[in-house]
Amino acid sequence: MPADDETYTAILGELKAIRKAGITRLRALPAPALEQAAAAHTPHQSVEEMLRTALACLDEGTMRTAAAYTLGLAQGTRAWPGADRRRRAADTYGVSIERFRKDQEPMLLGQLAEVITNLMQSPTPAAPAGIATTHRVIHVPVHTRTIALTVHIHPVDLLRDIDVVVSPTNVFLALPEPYKSSVAASLRRAGATHATTGEMLDDPIHDELRTWAKQHGAVGRPLPPGAIAPTTAGALTDQGIRRIYHAAIAVPRNGTNDYDIHPTDITRTTTHALTLLKEEAHSFYPPLRSICFPLLGTGRGGLPYETSISALWAAVEADLARGASWDIHFIVLTAAAAALLDQLSARTRPEPLQSATNQPGSL
Repeated sequence: MPADDETYTAILGELKAIRKAGITRLRALPAPALEQAAAAHTPHQSVEEMLRTALACLDEGTMRTAAAYTLGLAQGTRAWPGADRRRRAADTYGVSIERFRKDQEPMLLGQLAEVITNLMQSPTPAAPAGIATTHRVIHVPVHTRTIALTVHIHPVDLLRDIDVVVSPTNVFLALPEPYKSSVAASLRRAGATHATTGEMLDDPIHDELRTWAKQHGAVGRPLPPGAIAPTTAGALTDQGIRRIYHAAIAVPRNGTNDYDIHPTDITRTTTHALTLLKEEAHSFYPPLRSICFPLLGTGRGGLPYETSISALWAAVEADLARGASWDIHFIVLTAAAAALLDQLSARTRPEPLQSATNQPGSL
């Protein structure tokens, strides 16, 4: 048997054992092939980190979501029994548990094994470009100074210690079901509380958003694109997330499941988010000072990464150039998106204006 086939077979066997036992029993499981991969291809030589790296390489959407549930890597599922994880993964595909066990589950584990095998055969000691390092800081010239921006390359529900996370939604503030794979669905799911069986006990982000809509007369009618509706972060407060800013940017097309998202609305909603951050900052202790943006419009909105980054950065740069000193974060799922954000550091600093004033109330 060729070496690659032997490696693949060994990794697949170890993945099956992890799927059955659960991620919480990882230390007790013999996993020499995965340990070898982790030692060479992850910053902290962690098997779980290796699994998350491989997970990030799967197609975004149903495949990645189901694989995360299968192995207990989805937020809140670490301690779930194998049967509950399999049931939730089967629900993601909309098939019976038995069919999932026979068809989709072997396919998912095989795909993960293939990804890890390919990484081990790579001549470089890193995962696919930009994936292995899940955080990076880039330095971008803005007006007369240089700003440090943090780029996160991982699912949104893994964020920690950021005051505000911007969550894209439609102009009717209708959140997607929590089992979906979008940013809004992931935040809703992570902000909820669950029973050990996986049953949702409390859905605070959804409930608070409905309350906000009632208070602002927005039930059943669309908000102007670019509006921001703030809520708390529910259970995500345990991760240091303090606020969710729901950004109404997706305009549904009548009679379809599609949306229209315009770059000008992304710039507008980013400006509104930063304005609300300034207004709310000192109502909290300690004051709010950090905010994280996904690449708005690049999911079902279908916008290219470059378009979203340009629209976002136009508003962020304008605010920073006026003297604001927020701690700015971006979160992406692909190396390609991260590489485009890296290009911001190559920008040429513009000539300073003749008279510059600080933005009132900036931190």
